[in-house]
Amino acid sequence: MKKLLALAEKKSRRIVGLMSGTSADGVDACLVEVTGCGAETRHAILGLGSKRYNREIRQAILEVSEADTGRTDKICLLDFILGEIMAEVALTAIREAGLVPRQVDLIASHGQTVQHLPEARMLGGYSSRSTMQIGEPSVIAERLGIPVVADFRVRDVAAGGVGAPLVALADQLLFEQDGRARAIQNIGGIANVTLLPPRQSGKAIMAFDAGPGNMIIDAVVHDLTLGEKQMDTGGEMAAAGQIDEELVERLMEDEFVNRKPPKTAGRENYGREFFRTLTKLALFGRVKGNDLVATVTAFTADAIVRNYRDHVIPFWKPDEVIVCGGGGRNPFLMERLRAGLEEIPVSQIEDHGIPNQAKEALSFALLANESICGNPSNVPGVTGASRAVVLGKFVP
Repeated sequence: MKKLLALAEKKSRRIVGLMSGTSADGVDACLVEVTGCGAETRHAILGLGSKRYNREIRQAILEVSEADTGRTDKICLLDFILGEIMAEVALTAIREAGLVPRQVDLIASHGQTVQHLPEARMLGGYSSRSTMQIGEPSVIAERLGIPVVADFRVRDVAAGGVGAPLVALADQLLFEQDGRARAIQNIGGIANVTLLPPRQSGKAIMAFDAGPGNMIIDAVVHDLTLGEKQMDTGGEMAAAGQIDEELVERLMEDEFVNRKPPKTAGRENYGREFFRTLTKLALFGRVKGNDLVATVTAFTADAIVRNYRDHVIPFWKPDEVIVCGGGGRNPFLMERLRAGLEEIPVSQIEDHGIPNQAKEALSFALLANESICGNPSNVPGVTGASRAVVLGKFVP
């Protein structure tokens, strides 16, 4: 408790944010110096770190994320192994900044989501939503000797929310402007959007998951290459194929894509079961190889566009869309997205001074800063929580 109070009293804090997303491809770290909190927050990025998961680790994550293979002994071991990996990546960011661990105040770890169940389920007469992120924060704290804030989602879920998207407040702190509406479009494993109306408009921010991001594309590429490739680097496979528009139309009937916000998605929506359905539809239409990659990439873009047309633009039309996440590096995906959004300008997050690699990790560093200062950082209007709450668990 003394450490927590001491951190809250500091004018600025050096915080390492850690993020491992739904794509389960690796960990990103961002060491940032944060001054102030709330609307007065200012930040300066000091160092970055990243580590791709090897094939065995990634396969283990995918296995424990599926209901039929998620054994408790595998989850238990992987929880601690990911803690070790996350500590390594945090140390990389610290060293890149020319610092040592004792010069850093805090680690903010989102962890690796292995189950996210935003719809309430019954057990023994009780009903509850639930979520689970692993990457043991006690391991991170022990290896680095730095306090850790982790497990951000569970408090929002306990307060009646769906636990996502959580970065809406961070997006507001980073990108909100006077007189200009902006949409921050993340295309990670899942695609999610934060709409920021002009600051003086009095309108609340909006955020939700729109549908799949890279998750389906990655699964198709992995299957077609027998595991040799984990993603369509540079959109090269998609660019070499032809889009089957009929299959895209079938995929656009997806229930989640057409659901109204608030909504949040994960492997429970776009994991093995969805892939099995996709495979049947593709075989029925004889869509294969690069044509299938092109088709699911087009579906990913079109799902985002439909959510803009149905839910974002009717609320407040953005003056620009800022793209972050791995999908922004896929020219084929970006071309389809720009065509669908028509006259709305689309830019990359690097155009606004933030490295793409850093965005999600930076966001959780900012959320941890709010938690240390005792400020709620969920947005009830986004997650559906009954009230604003302080997020995260503290490991001294």
